[in-house]
Amino acid sequence: MPVVGTNTAANSAIRFLNNNANAASTSVSKLASGSRIVRASDDAAGLAISTKLTGDVTALKQAATNASQAASILQVADGGLARVSDVLQRMKALASQSLSGSVTNTERAYIDAEFQALDDEIAGIETTTTFNGDALIDGSFNENFFVGLGAAGVVNNIAADLSTVDVAVVGGDVTSAGNAGTAFTAVTARINTIATGRATVGALISRFETRGQQVATSIENIEAANSKLKDVDLAAEQSKLVTANVLTQAAVSALSQANQIPQTLLRVLQ
Repeated sequence: MPVVGTNTAANSAIRFLNNNANAASTSVSKLASGSRIVRASDDAAGLAISTKLTGDVTALKQAATNASQAASILQVADGGLARVSDVLQRMKALASQSLSGSVTNTERAYIDAEFQALDDEIAGIETTTTFNGDALIDGSFNENFFVGLGAAGVVNNIAADLSTVDVAVVGGDVTSAGNAGTAFTAVTARINTIATGRATVGALISRFETRGQQVATSIENIEAANSKLKDVDLAAEQSKLVTANVLTQAAVSALSQANQIPQTLLRVLQ
């Protein structure tokens, strides 16, 4: 009896069946993940670029957090300075009152009691205006905040230097007109110092907030570019899946028919 050794048609049908099934599987993976690059072989160059962009976004998000934290720290410092400024304004009023010839030394002693209490309050504000244990308005705070990607030619670190912002007690007293005059001058100078300090802090807050906005824009643009690079085209991929499924079914039908060829030949030869 004749024997058919190789069914070429069936082998061809199997090959196309496997190819179509793999294509359908790939389309399903892309649709399920939402990414057109499921494996490195899908687009090696695109995967490399996308991975770098993803890393940039991660770094920029942390930079945005750093900028926000820096602004928050400086706002705490500004709040402390504002409180000190209010206290100094009251102390200036007390010194002015003590300078008046309408008050006696006995009354000046009463005025001085409040003056000294307010001076002590300044020391308390200086001690308690802190962030995470770091004093902010005693002239010791000077920290760098990383707010970039590390690229050359870009300002990646911004220094929050408050070394010139030093809240110190005024000292002196207003128990006499002469002492009150000295205290008035000292308080006025201290008010000017605090105003300069608040201007420094305000400028730094503005810079960090501006950098934060810039970083947010960069994140948005990079994520948009990365999306165009790696996100799957749902309509196109769905069309590919439908095509692959149709071809798979056709290949299954062709394989079934190819498997019948040897039997047909055998019946002819019998």
